[in-house]
Amino acid sequence: MREAIELEAQNELARCAIHREVVHYRADALTCDSEMALPSETPVALVYNGIAHSVMMCSASDLEDFAIGFSLSEGIIDSLLDIHDIEQIEGCQGIELHITLANRCVHRLKEKRRTLAGRTGCGICGSESLEQVIRCQPSLPDSQRLAVGHIDKVLTALRPLQLLGQRTGATHAAVHLDDEGNILAIREDVGRHIALDKLVGHLQRSGRRDGAILVTSRASFEMVQKCASAGVEILLAISAATELAVERAEQTGLTLVGFCRPGRAEIYSGCQRILLK
Repeated sequence: MREAIELEAQNELARCAIHREVVHYRADALTCDSEMALPSETPVALVYNGIAHSVMMCSASDLEDFAIGFSLSEGIIDSLLDIHDIEQIEGCQGIELHITLANRCVHRLKEKRRTLAGRTGCGICGSESLEQVIRCQPSLPDSQRLAVGHIDKVLTALRPLQLLGQRTGATHAAVHLDDEGNILAIREDVGRHIALDKLVGHLQRSGRRDGAILVTSRASFEMVQKCASAGVEILLAISAATELAVERAEQTGLTLVGFCRPGRAEIYSGCQRILLK
């Protein structure tokens, strides 16, 4: 499994990082290094049934997963069955994702009347009302368990798989793991929300809701909402959780864990799913 993940990531790496000459300052010395890798930000337009909806600045990888995950997380679709087709069109200024939706979803989309622009994966830019941001969601089931010791296992295995992050030092990752702490899938992006959208899209395509998701960032309420939309019961974050994230986790019945570091974890909600052994 790990070899397959690494191969998939390597294939996407070339288009997500570019090399630029920079001047390094180290210990009172200046040196040039033409091999400095910078993460690429590509404008990606989401077009639903011919209607331009948003433009996000992304890493140009796993874009079909992104289209699915974004659509689900934003409440545009209810399931993968609502998407009939995704076509990726590359142009000189960026990439267009043409998504064909079921008719009922098009009506819902028109009511949203959203236009996002320019931010790197912000989850709420362009929302016209608080009701669009904080949506009603059903409570999650209580079917998953994860031993707290498996968090250390994930953290140890994660870094070698963050190929884009290792090369650029400027990207986020979202990871799907099973109940034994084995990494099943990883998605990277310059935007933390977009990395999670990509992973959510992957889970929709694979039909999985089991295990947990780990993100290499703080846990905001948008990220809690995205996980709840995907039916994932456990969200782990490397950094802290916000107050609204904890409140949203309690409302949806999601287990939220922050400060996931070697030998440390802060369980904010749903502690019954985290086992000591």
